[in-house]
Amino acid sequence: MRRIRQLLSRVKIRQKLIIVFLATSIIALGVNLFVYINLNTMLERIDAVYSTNINLNKLSDDIKNVHAGLTGYLETKGTDDLELYYRYSQEITEEIEDLNDQPTDNALKLGELNVRSLSKNYLETAEKAIRGKRARNVELYTRFYNECCESFDYLNTYIYSLNNETFRTNSESFNTMIDSLHYSQILCLSIFIIVSLMNVLLIVLLTSTITRPLTKLSEKAKEISSGNPENVELLMIDSNDEIGHVTRAFNRMLVSIKEYIGRIREQMVTESAMKEKSLLMENHMKDAQLKYLRAQINPHFLFNTLNAAAQLAMMEDAKRTGDYIQNMADFFRYNVKKDNEKVRIAEEIELVDSYIYIMNVRFSGEISFRKEIDESLLDVIVPSMILQPIIENSVKYGINNLDERSIEIVLSLYKKDGVACVEIRDNGKGMDQKIIDQLLSRQPLEYSKKPDDEKSVGLANVISRLDIFFYGKAKFEIKSAENQGTSVIIYIPRRDEPCIE
Repeated sequence: MRRIRQLLSRVKIRQKLIIVFLATSIIALGVNLFVYINLNTMLERIDAVYSTNINLNKLSDDIKNVHAGLTGYLETKGTDDLELYYRYSQEITEEIEDLNDQPTDNALKLGELNVRSLSKNYLETAEKAIRGKRARNVELYTRFYNECCESFDYLNTYIYSLNNETFRTNSESFNTMIDSLHYSQILCLSIFIIVSLMNVLLIVLLTSTITRPLTKLSEKAKEISSGNPENVELLMIDSNDEIGHVTRAFNRMLVSIKEYIGRIREQMVTESAMKEKSLLMENHMKDAQLKYLRAQINPHFLFNTLNAAAQLAMMEDAKRTGDYIQNMADFFRYNVKKDNEKVRIAEEIELVDSYIYIMNVRFSGEISFRKEIDESLLDVIVPSMILQPIIENSVKYGINNLDERSIEIVLSLYKKDGVACVEIRDNGKGMDQKIIDQLLSRQPLEYSKKPDDEKSVGLANVISRLDIFFYGKAKFEIKSAENQGTSVIIYIPRRDEPCIE
């Protein structure tokens, strides 16, 4: 036994497992095949014992059904009775084909031959009675029917007698087979127990060369995890397989493991602090960028100036000029009043209306603007200035790229999958797919002087502020095709805050 273990210690783990698997599988397969074949043979013999009784019982029932159908048809000439007669006549014809049709010295087989002959004679007589009924020959079908009744009574009595005799013979055979089955069960169980014990011994022998060194390695690992790696002794190596290699590596690592764990902890703390600092700096940069964009002009001064100009235009009866200046004033009043950055989406839509009016005056009504608004969503809370920059991009880069066509912009507000969705579609020249992928993946954009890059700056700013406002839960979708326009969809998550009045 010891020599076998030494030989197995030089074998690779994979080969050991293959040996164990193949050996146990072959033994188990052999035992299962033996048991399966033996039991199936016995069960087939047992099933065959009473098959004759079952067939005779079925034949007797079918003859009764045929006689009932014949009687009913001759009395009432009903189609249901005739159908019953023909259905069971066919079944009887098929059943008697399975009975013995050869002369024999065996009493049971001879009885089957007699039942076969009597059944055929009964069916022939019954068919003659049916034909007589159809010919309306009362004397003829009455005579054949009486013959059928006599044959029916005799046939039932004969089948009953043959069935009883067959049952007695089959019972003796059944008892003998049951005894044989019990002996087979005991034999199969004994073989199974012996083979199982052999399998257990084989598995223990082959797997001990794997589990024993692993157990020692596990115990050493537990000692190290207890917090005293300096007191753990090196492991003895007694195999040349993969576990032996692992043990050598374990011994080499044991000396410096405490220092290594310390370095890992220090590195994790440093990385966590760096990630936190990087996120904080990014938020500050986004906030500074927004404030920088707003600080490019003095909104208070511009708002007051536009109000004065609107009043002057009204005094001079310049209504169109007054409306234009008033929309300009409303546009900049929005920037002055919404410093807190939380607004209802209805206010964002009003700002877009003012902006479109201003642009249509500027470009002589070349912008076709349409809104599809679900009014139940107008109180949804969003950060300020998220719609106008997208609309402005559609206007700015649509005017110069549509040739003879007019700009078409559609603003939609609807609900999908339980969240509010804002979609802005235009018929401009579209965006480059590379830039779309960078925007949706929040990658830093490589800015250049191309219009698409400038356009993406506004979208990037909107996406960044929505990420900050909704803690990264807002979703975005940008669809674009060359010369077919761009569609920007914002999925606004639910934010449990009261609407801002």
